[in-house]
Amino acid sequence: MQLFRRYIGIDYSGAQTAEAGLKGLRVYVAEREGPSTEVVPPPGAGRYWSRRGIAEWLAGELTSEAPTIVGIDHGFSFPRRYFETYGLAPDWPAFLEDFQRHWPTDEPETSVDSIRRGERGQGAARTGNSRWRRLTELGVGAKSVFHFDVPGSVAKSTHAGLPWLLYLRRRVGARLHWWPFDGWMPEPGRSLIAEIYPSLWSRDYAVEGRTPDQHDAWVVATWLQKTDREGQLGDYLQPRPGGEERLIAGHEGWILGVR
Repeated sequence: MQLFRRYIGIDYSGAQTAEAGLKGLRVYVAEREGPSTEVVPPPGAGRYWSRRGIAEWLAGELTSEAPTIVGIDHGFSFPRRYFETYGLAPDWPAFLEDFQRHWPTDEPETSVDSIRRGERGQGAARTGNSRWRRLTELGVGAKSVFHFDVPGSVAKSTHAGLPWLLYLRRRVGARLHWWPFDGWMPEPGRSLIAEIYPSLWSRDYAVEGRTPDQHDAWVVATWLQKTDREGQLGDYLQPRPGGEERLIAGHEGWILGVR
C-alpha cells in the first residue's frame, strides 16, 4: 500500500532575496501513476519561482486532503555543536524561531549575503563553523551547513530556506508531519516534509535534456514516487540510527535516504 498520493521535489536556491525569481528554484510533482512534471509559477508571478512564491504555493498544496510527501534540498537544522555553543535547548521548533530572529531571510530586500555583511539581521550572533557537521551529513559525506562559498555547498540555501520552514509550520499546522522532528513515521493520511540530498539518486537517472536544477527536482519527485510504489518508502522513513544518535537526529534532523 502506498503511503502518499503526491510526490513533490524542490531544488532550492539561496541566491538574492525572497522575492526574486530564480532560475535555480525548480518544482516537480508526481501523482501515484504517471511521470513527474514541472510546476511553473502562477500567471503574473514571473518566469521563475521565488522562495516566497514556493512557500505560499506549498502552504496551499499541503492543506489539501491528498497525503503528500515533499523533499527539499537544503538543511532543516544545524549540528549539535551549534545548539551547545549558543545554549539552545535541543528543541527544533524553538531553534527555527531563534534562527529567524537572527537571520530574517524571509523579509523583504534581505539576502543571506546582506546578513553576512552585517547590513541586516543579527547573523553575527548566530554563526557556525564549517568544521561542524551533523551526523546525517557525516553519513553521506555532505558539506556542512556552514560551509559557504564553495561548489556544492548548501549553506546559503539552508540559511535562506529555514525561515520558510517556520512559515509553513505556522500556516499548515498539525496537518503536516516534519520528518524526523515529529517522529520517524507519520500518521496515516498525513502529509510529510523532509530534507533530501538529490546526489544520492541523480546519477541513476538519465538527464534527458533537463538543466541540473530541473533534474535534481525531477529526480526527487520520481524517486519518492517509485520507492513508495515499490513499498520501500516506509523503510527509508525509519533508518537505523540508534540510542544517542536517534535522540540527536530529533533536533539535528536527518536526510531522507541516508540509512
